[in-house]
Amino acid sequence: MTPVELETDSNGTLNAQRDAPVGGQAVLEGVMMRGVSNWAVAVRKPTAEQLSEHERSPEEPALGEIEVSTFGLNSVMKRHRLLRLPIIRGVVALGGSMAIGFRALEISANAQLPSEEGEEDETEESQEIPRGVWAGTIVLALVLAIGLFFLIPVGLTSLIKGQLHSSVLFWVVEGLVRTAIFLGYMLLLSRVRDLRRVFEYHGAEHKTISCFEAGLPLTPANAQRFSRLHPRCGTSFLLVVMIVAIFVFAPIGLPAWYWLLATRILGVPLIAGISFELIKFAGRNRRRRWVQAVMWPGLKLQLLTTREPDLDQLAVAIAALDAVLALETPGSLNAADLVGVEVVA
Repeated sequence: MTPVELETDSNGTLNAQRDAPVGGQAVLEGVMMRGVSNWAVAVRKPTAEQLSEHERSPEEPALGEIEVSTFGLNSVMKRHRLLRLPIIRGVVALGGSMAIGFRALEISANAQLPSEEGEEDETEESQEIPRGVWAGTIVLALVLAIGLFFLIPVGLTSLIKGQLHSSVLFWVVEGLVRTAIFLGYMLLLSRVRDLRRVFEYHGAEHKTISCFEAGLPLTPANAQRFSRLHPRCGTSFLLVVMIVAIFVFAPIGLPAWYWLLATRILGVPLIAGISFELIKFAGRNRRRRWVQAVMWPGLKLQLLTTREPDLDQLAVAIAALDAVLALETPGSLNAADLVGVEVVA
């Protein structure tokens, strides 16, 4: 990519001013990167000494070699024009991202096993976690998310429904409760010590993508200069979801309790699709001051889910992105015209 104009924030870190069709996700001791037609997972494996001497703590870094796995990606949206319509494409893209994310987590977990078990996982298909188990895990995660962020807020607000005497007050209070639960959940996650290294790899993923978007050579030293915050981050996306939900549910009013619960479940895809479009727009227009102001809360929320990575972690993130770039050149295409672009960075 051709170098682009860079912006320096108050902390002296760089921010790229151009969006590129590249996304990713932090995994266990590694990073997944996704382009237009391929995705890759780079994981730093533990050394034999680390595996033989004692059980490794999640806070202890892996010190072995970087293992990279690359996979092709054929988005269903390329085959069906209907799925490329606004809002619908967001729901489809998020579903695909979740499937890749769970697969990347599986690969990173297997890479932390002792070598003899890792070799079995690589040579025997029967050692892989069955698709049904992963499908069940995804369904369980969705159920827990919907319950925590949609059903519980409307249930708690319904307890004081009689005192509110207004549908407007009801959806405002419900929105505030939902947002408070989300922020509390994120704050609790940020304090889990076992997740510290995952958050550091999250920061490494953002810095690497920003370095690529800026058109600079992908080196740990270059990537370290960039901010660990990114406008297309999934953390920002989730905050947008909380806010969009307030406006989506507002016209429904105060129907019977069972209709309230049903709308909170059925409305999730619509909310996700609208939020996808907003994040996509923000990524393309990040230089506009009003867009920066609107996205500011989401960026600051990333301070909870990212940490400053070291150069070794940046090398892992770069290895994942290099594996994708060896097969395609997403930076030479216009992100607004591409199909199946990853929503998060």
